[in-house]
Amino acid sequence: MIRSRTVWVTAALVTATLGATAVPTVAAPAAAPRAAAACPTGWGSLGKTNSASTPGDYVTNARTGRHDCYDRFVVDVPGASAVQLGYSVRYVAQLIQDPTGHPIPVSGGAILEVIVRAPAYDIDSGTATYPGRVGERLPGVNLTGYRTFRDAKFGGTFEGQSQFGLGVRARLPFRVLQQDGHLVVDVAHTW
Repeated sequence: MIRSRTVWVTAALVTATLGATAVPTVAAPAAAPRAAAACPTGWGSLGKTNSASTPGDYVTNARTGRHDCYDRFVVDVPGASAVQLGYSVRYVAQLIQDPTGHPIPVSGGAILEVIVRAPAYDIDSGTATYPGRVGERLPGVNLTGYRTFRDAKFGGTFEGQSQFGLGVRARLPFRVLQQDGHLVVDVAHTW
């Protein structure tokens, strides 16, 4: 009886071992590829304006950011409410400094002129509130690695409004967002 039990246990162990090795291994499923971002469409490339004014408020900074679907340009105007923040954003053949009429070279396949209806200086003291220099690249802005933006220049301030030029890869759709203290311009990577 001991011998038959030993044979039975041995047979069970051999069967279990063979059965375990005979089970095919299944590879773990590969990670699903990251879905492409669903990018908005329908922004268009025609000029956009809001004739509101920002009395007593002024430009303090201009900056950029990269997103999955667009490159972003932001002009900071602290104290300005969204409804007071006036602007004009449009594609131009050349960035022309107001009021001199001098062209400012901007690299890229197309030029987007951004005018914010706020000066870049304190009206009461005459002190500059934004360190940009006319015709120069925007201070602190590095466009390396951007998909759409190629260049960003300061056009200066005249009669209570500040001018910027964005060099973009091509004439692409854009949108303008007014937020408290900020004007935001998003330029899509594609149509």
